[in-house]
Amino acid sequence: MSGILASLEFEQIPVYKPGEVEYEKSVATAYLLYRFARPSYVVQPTHPAQVQDIVRYLVEYNDRQNPDSQVSITIKNGGHSYAGFSSTDKGILLDLSKMNRVKLNLDKDSHPKSVTIRGGALWGHVYKQLINGRHKGYMLAGGDCPTVGVSGFVLGGGLSAFSRSLGMACDNLTEATIITADGRMVTVGENSDPDSNEGKLFWALRGGGAGNFGIVVQLKMNIHQLQKEDDSARTRETVIAGRYTWFPYPGEVEEAKFMATMNEFYTTKWADSLAIHSTWICDLQEARTLPAVRFIVYHNGEKNSFDKQLDKFVEQGNPSDQTRERRRELAEPLRRRSLAEPTTLFLHETLLAQWSEETQMFFPSDKSYKYFSSFVFENDESTIKEVTSMIKDRMRAFRDQFSRQQGLLQVTLIHSGGKAGSPTANATAFPWRKDICYIAYIMVRWREKWLGEEMKSFCVSFTGELREKSMKGKAAFINFADKTLRRNQYEDAYYDVNVIKLQEVKAHWDPKNLFHFSQSIRLVSPDAGYAAVAELRLQHVS
Repeated sequence: MSGILASLEFEQIPVYKPGEVEYEKSVATAYLLYRFARPSYVVQPTHPAQVQDIVRYLVEYNDRQNPDSQVSITIKNGGHSYAGFSSTDKGILLDLSKMNRVKLNLDKDSHPKSVTIRGGALWGHVYKQLINGRHKGYMLAGGDCPTVGVSGFVLGGGLSAFSRSLGMACDNLTEATIITADGRMVTVGENSDPDSNEGKLFWALRGGGAGNFGIVVQLKMNIHQLQKEDDSARTRETVIAGRYTWFPYPGEVEEAKFMATMNEFYTTKWADSLAIHSTWICDLQEARTLPAVRFIVYHNGEKNSFDKQLDKFVEQGNPSDQTRERRRELAEPLRRRSLAEPTTLFLHETLLAQWSEETQMFFPSDKSYKYFSSFVFENDESTIKEVTSMIKDRMRAFRDQFSRQQGLLQVTLIHSGGKAGSPTANATAFPWRKDICYIAYIMVRWREKWLGEEMKSFCVSFTGELREKSMKGKAAFINFADKTLRRNQYEDAYYDVNVIKLQEVKAHWDPKNLFHFSQSIRLVSPDAGYAAVAELRLQHVS
């Protein structure tokens, strides 16, 4: 491996060894389960051409080695992988954090139309350009958390605050530049012939997960100009944002009211302009019998249309005063605690304020253990009632099992559908498209290492129950990577009907499987893979 290092140092590419400050900063993680993931070296390129050099030198070295001596490469953008896929305890960690340049592409009137983003940028870097440029009334399908890496988010599909009205992040990707396994720099985009290898690669990069086909060093995405709701061509400078945590009263009657309201909330057909995410919370430090629910509100519209949506929720279905009053107990706090503000202020501080607890959990300074799993639920009445009942019962069981301990169980349901659900399942590599659905994840969190196995076991058991209610009894989301999925499950759970095509793209662009991790797209060899491919084809005929 010394030969690789000498070549990189000759090219003046920063390389760091264990014990050096930049190495320790790069490997630091908020996921304590992966705290001892320490690669041999950290490499921090500053330009796409340096990434090319890194790949070429690595390939040249590996070609001279036997299989047991080959050096692996792990790609890190924001480091938010729930399953630790941006950490490694071997080979080279390619840290893209120095490649964080962002450029707004302006029209003749100096209005932003698109944005060009280097592969190591975080969403905060992107938002800062809109904020500093005072571009009120412009929005893109970016991450709710400003500390999340752009490239990993987009490549996994990317659910944003406004995906229901703007589409998923991958739907807004227009161009990508990638360093392939042979060291070439290839640019693909919406103008690539869809039947060409380049066109198929662009298809795969829209929802096929990060780190499967190469190293993405640059992206180009759409920026949307928000419009007034009076059908005029005027720019609307504001969005609606809110946050409210509901603490239901104890007792059987109140519990029944709470559950009925939550079920109606999830089965309501909200306007595509509105997304309301929700997190069920069981904190062992709070002496409560029922979970709390935190609501995060995003409305791509004006306050009066938001209020009308809440009125519609209150008035729907059973017209009795008692039923309306029960719904009003949720609707009125959502109304009071949601406000109109300029898009620049929203990007500057509101996203962080809405997700403050989660943001703090994902800094390396957080000294807690976390374990995750993910799902995709449709919003039909039967599914929702079963899912909410399971969540309530499991939170009660969590409190009983871990009595007098410190811990947290959360189930977050991200409100999707709308424009994010419009494309067909195979239009991009992300398959889970529905008019209305909830992309969800479980998180268990604890502080004492002694609880680790029991906490993980609880999560796996809970996940097994909920998995049956996920779409097609299997759906999961690669952006919320799920280590409870077995080796023979994860591709189907993440990509469904698109698995075969993704494997074909992998075989063309990375035939030696240089870019791999424990849940990467598998390279199906001609000798061993035909039976597996045939079986997958039979599964997805319908």
